[in-house]
Amino acid sequence: MIDYKKHILKNGLRVIAHTDRTTPMVAINVAYDVGSRDEHPDKTGFAHLFEHLMFGGSVNIPNYDSPLQNVGGDNNAFTTNDITNYYLTLPAQNIETGLWLESDRMLGLAFSQKGLDIQRNVVIEEFKQRYLNQPYGDVYPLVKDLAYKVHPYRWPTIGKDISHIEDATLNDVKSFFYRHYAPNNAVLTISGNIEADHAFRLAEKWFGDIPHRDVPGRDLPAEPLQEEYREKDVSREVPYHGIYLSFHMDDKLSPDYYVTDLISDILSNGQSSRMYRNLVVDNGLFGELDAYISGDNDPGLFTVAGKLINGVSIDEATQMIWQELNRMIEDRVGNSELQKVINKVEANLVYSEINYLNKAMALSAFELLGDAALINKQNQYYRNVTVDKVRETAQQLFRKENCSTLLYLKKRFE
Repeated sequence: MIDYKKHILKNGLRVIAHTDRTTPMVAINVAYDVGSRDEHPDKTGFAHLFEHLMFGGSVNIPNYDSPLQNVGGDNNAFTTNDITNYYLTLPAQNIETGLWLESDRMLGLAFSQKGLDIQRNVVIEEFKQRYLNQPYGDVYPLVKDLAYKVHPYRWPTIGKDISHIEDATLNDVKSFFYRHYAPNNAVLTISGNIEADHAFRLAEKWFGDIPHRDVPGRDLPAEPLQEEYREKDVSREVPYHGIYLSFHMDDKLSPDYYVTDLISDILSNGQSSRMYRNLVVDNGLFGELDAYISGDNDPGLFTVAGKLINGVSIDEATQMIWQELNRMIEDRVGNSELQKVINKVEANLVYSEINYLNKAMALSAFELLGDAALINKQNQYYRNVTVDKVRETAQQLFRKENCSTLLYLKKRFE
């Protein structure tokens, strides 16, 4: 059980405090309720661009990193489809340095054409390295574009097309900032060696005067039910054929989300998992094979991804994957097999919650999802899963018409 307290400032900023006396440190986590799903289809990649712009100087602080490093702190950030998350750790006695830095960039950034050009070039190079200049780099965008037709999950966080970042103007990024980066669109979590009441007083001191902003309501297009099988073939200069089967699954607040997560573990988590044992070891069809969920707040994807051993045909390998998926429906998962993966998940949750920074990030994420209290309910959600529920969910999930398949073929040289 993770104990925490919550307080809301007059400007709408939600503040969560968790006391952990086992560390001399504190973590400050600021999660903004904006991700790539909040972007316009013709201007994508902006949330990820701000992951970089937020370190380029704010209205009163030209350099973010130096003051933090001078007091023994460290920081980083990440962007997802759903949120943009900034976090730092530092000795507890220096917490006000961290709050000063975070509050100033929530107040406003030092927007300049030079700063935009610098960060734009960083993102463009990242796009090239991640998607264009490495083997299998474009798999993720291809899969998303195949599986989604209207929901903004159809493009990756870095953007649908690099031209959207290349063409971004200073007015574009200013407008995006003041629409989304506001106290009433964020959660501040302070975790570590600090009492909750003291954390709330400091939050009021440093964030209380930041003005409330008009944040547009989220009205995203719902992805329609997929009613026909989709397949796309591409050829690339890669060492092995790849197969990617993606199935639409429920959102993060659905009980079936936890069932689907356990199905992915039954299929591919560890050397005793079904697909690893049957398709990698026994039949020698794949060099790599994995099943995983996207972990999105809105309905996401369950994906089976594998790289074939050279000489194995795409048709045979695809057929064998489907055979394993159908076994989840036709052959009831045993109680001991299910309990084994539940135990693994619970152990991982307990281990992850030891770290004060992990707790800060999780509390922020669950609060943005709907309620920070969800952090203490996960174990029970997994324990509630039964073998009958696994079979029922697999039956809904692994329908041919619910599947989008990308065949990523090794280019043949003449």
